[in-house]
Amino acid sequence: MGIQFIEKSKTFHLYNDSVSYIMEVLPNGHMGQLYFGGRIHLREDYSYLSETILRSMTAYVENDSQPLFTLANTKQEYGVYGTTDFRQPALEVLHENGSRLTDAKYESHQIMKGKPKLQGLPAVYTEDDSEAETLEITLKDSVCGLTLKLSYTIFRDRSCIARSVRLINEGSQNLHLLSAMSLCLDLPDSGYDMVHSSGCWGREFHLKTRHLEPGIQSVGSRRGNSSHEHNPFMVLKRPRTDEFQGEALGFSLIYSGNFLAQAEVDAQQVTRVLMGIHPGGFDWKLEPGAQFQTPEAVIVYSDSGLNKLSQEFHQLYGKRLARGTWRDRPSPILLNNWEATYFDFNEERLLKIAAKAKECGVELFVLDDGWFGARRSDNAGLGDWVVNRDVLPDGITGLAQRVEDMGMMFGLWIEPEMVNEDSDLYREHPDWIISTPGYPASKARHQWVLDYSRPEVVDHIHQMIAKLLREAKISYIKWDMNRSITECYSSELPADRQGEVFHRYILGVYSLYERLTSEFPHVLFESCASGGGRFDPGMLHYAPQCWTSDDSDAAERMKIQYGTSYCYPLRSIGAHVSAVPNHQLGRVTPLQTRADVACFGTFGYELDLNKLSAQEIEDVKKQIVFVKKYRNLLQYGTFYRLENPFEGNLTAWMVVSEDKKDAIVGWYRTLNMANAPFSRLRLKGLSPDFSYTLDGSRASHYGDELMQIGLLTSDTALDEFQRPEKGGDFDARLFILHSEDKQ
Repeated sequence: MGIQFIEKSKTFHLYNDSVSYIMEVLPNGHMGQLYFGGRIHLREDYSYLSETILRSMTAYVENDSQPLFTLANTKQEYGVYGTTDFRQPALEVLHENGSRLTDAKYESHQIMKGKPKLQGLPAVYTEDDSEAETLEITLKDSVCGLTLKLSYTIFRDRSCIARSVRLINEGSQNLHLLSAMSLCLDLPDSGYDMVHSSGCWGREFHLKTRHLEPGIQSVGSRRGNSSHEHNPFMVLKRPRTDEFQGEALGFSLIYSGNFLAQAEVDAQQVTRVLMGIHPGGFDWKLEPGAQFQTPEAVIVYSDSGLNKLSQEFHQLYGKRLARGTWRDRPSPILLNNWEATYFDFNEERLLKIAAKAKECGVELFVLDDGWFGARRSDNAGLGDWVVNRDVLPDGITGLAQRVEDMGMMFGLWIEPEMVNEDSDLYREHPDWIISTPGYPASKARHQWVLDYSRPEVVDHIHQMIAKLLREAKISYIKWDMNRSITECYSSELPADRQGEVFHRYILGVYSLYERLTSEFPHVLFESCASGGGRFDPGMLHYAPQCWTSDDSDAAERMKIQYGTSYCYPLRSIGAHVSAVPNHQLGRVTPLQTRADVACFGTFGYELDLNKLSAQEIEDVKKQIVFVKKYRNLLQYGTFYRLENPFEGNLTAWMVVSEDKKDAIVGWYRTLNMANAPFSRLRLKGLSPDFSYTLDGSRASHYGDELMQIGLLTSDTALDEFQRPEKGGDFDARLFILHSEDKQ
C-alpha cells in the first residue's frame, strides 16, 4: 500500500496489492483521471495514458504548455461547470455577479497515514493508521477564492478507494453551491452494464440491469431519504461479468438523504460517473470563511465477478463503517409485537406474548408502536415520547423490568423525526414542522416531519428519548421513519438558505444518532423507514442493522435479501418470521421456509407465538436452537450468491467460515415441479482439499467435488436423509457442511 507522487509529471498513483488509482495535474491546472482498476506496476511516467485530439466544435483552454488543450475530451477527477467541458459537472457554483464559472487549479497536496474523520458525517474509518493512507489535493480558484480539498483514502487490505470533497470559501463574497458531488470518475469507454436496485414499499432492492448508451442514465432520490425506490449504490460491470468472473466497479454513497448516482456517456464513448447529494433543489450558501463537506463515496473494484465486489463492501462496511458495542456481537433473537397486536394491547397481553417467547428461547422482546401519548391509532401521539399509563400502568420502566426478570432483554420502537397534529408537541410548537408558508401541508400516515434542520428541535427530542433510556432497562431501539419530506421549507432559515434544508435535516438526524449512541453504547439501534426506505450506509454507521422491508413474506424476501446483499452485509439485514397468511401479501408459506430465509440476516419473529400449534412451537424452538448455534457463521461468514431469484424458480446462497471448515447453504424453490429434473448446485468458497460432511448424511465429499461437480439437490437424492416428505411450493432446504480437516 502506498501513494506515489511523481514531481516531474505531477502524477499520483494510489496502490495496494489489488488496485491502482492514477491521476495527474492537467495542463490547465485541473486534475485529470488516468486509470482505476487492477494493480499495475509503479513507474515514473504514465503520460501515454493522457489522450487528447483536435476535434471540430470544441472550445480550447488558454494555457502555455499545451495551446490546443480542451476539457471536453479529457478524463477528469472533478469536472467543473463552464470551461470547455459540456458534460454534467461535479461542481457548479453561483457567484454574486450571476456567473457560474469555476476554474480550480492544483495548488498543493498532502499525504497522511490513516484516515481523517469527516466533520458531522458518517464515514468509513481506521482503527490503526497502518490500515490506510490518505491523499488530500488542494485546488484553488484564484478569482473567487474557492478552495477545494479532494480527499482519497487507499486501504491496505481492501480493493476500494474512499473519496470526499471539502469546499472552503477563502474569498470576500458569498458563493452558492448548486452542485457538489462526492465522486466524479471518467472511465475511458462505455462498455458497461449498469446494475442498480429499484422498487417501492414492500418490494425493495429488486435488481435492474441496463447497458450504457450515449446520454445520461441515473437513479436517485429527492424525497429527503434515500428511498424505497432506489438505493445510493450502483455497479458498472462488463457485459460478460457474472457472479464469479469478470470486471465490475461498485459505487456507494455514505449518505441518507437526497442523492444522485449517474453515468453519462459522451460522443467519444467516455463514461462519467457522478455520485453525491442530488443537485435538484440543493443550494448551499457558502459565506466567506465557511466550509462545506460532501458525504463520502466508496468505489470498489473486482476482477472476479459480483460476489467478490459484494464481499469487499461487506467487509468494509461490516468492520469499518458500522461501529460500537454491537459491531462484533451477533444480534440477539428477537420477537416484535407489531404484527401480533398492532395497537390492540395492554401490559397483560404483552407479558403473555413475552412469556411464550422466552419459553421458545427468544432473547429480546420488542414493544413496537402504540405505547406513548394518545397513540391508540396512527392519528395521534407522535412527538409525545411519554408512556401512556392507561396502557402500561407501571410505565416502560416497569414493563422493561418484568421482561428482564423473565431473562430477556427489552426493546422499544420510536419514530422521533415525526409528529401528529393531535399531539402535545404540535399544539405547543406548530412551527416545528417542515412546511411552506401559504401552501397546504401534505400529510402522510396522518403525520408531519419535524424540522431537524433546527437544533432546538433535535435538542427537545434528544431530551425525551434520553430520559427514557436513562430510566428504563432498554437494550434495543427500533428507530422508524414513515414518510418522506414534502413542502420542504424551514421557518428558521432565510430565503437564500432554503436550498439547505434537505441536507441540514439529515445532519440533524445524524447529530441525534451520534448523541444517543455515544451516551448509550450498550443499546442496539436498528434503523427503519417503513422497511427499506432508508437502508443506506449512512444509517449503518450508527445502527448496525436495518429493518430491510415491511414485507416479511418468505418468497418476496428471497428477492429483497438477495438484492440487498449486493452492497450490505448479512449482519445488517433485519429478517423475521411472521404469521400466515402473510399480512402484506396474504400468501401462505411453510413455517420452516420462513425461518430458512430469515436466518440469513438478523433473525427474529413478528407474530404471537401463543397462536401457534404445539407442533409449530416445537419447530420454533428448534429454529432458535439452530440460529443460536450458527449465528456467528450466518451473520459474519463470507456470503456467496449461487442462484438468482430474478432469473428463475430457484434461489440459493451460502455462507462460509473464515477457516473454511463450516458452511451453510440455503436452497429455495418457489414453485414445485412435476417430475422435476435432476439438479446440482455448485458451491463456492470451500477448501478444495477439505472433506466435508453433510448434516443428516454419513457421506462426505471433498470441497473440490462440491465446487466442481456440485451438491446434489434433486428431490430423489434428498428424500432419504434431508426431508422424507415431498417438498411443495415454497420449498426450502438448509445444508450444513462441516470439516475436521486442517489447513
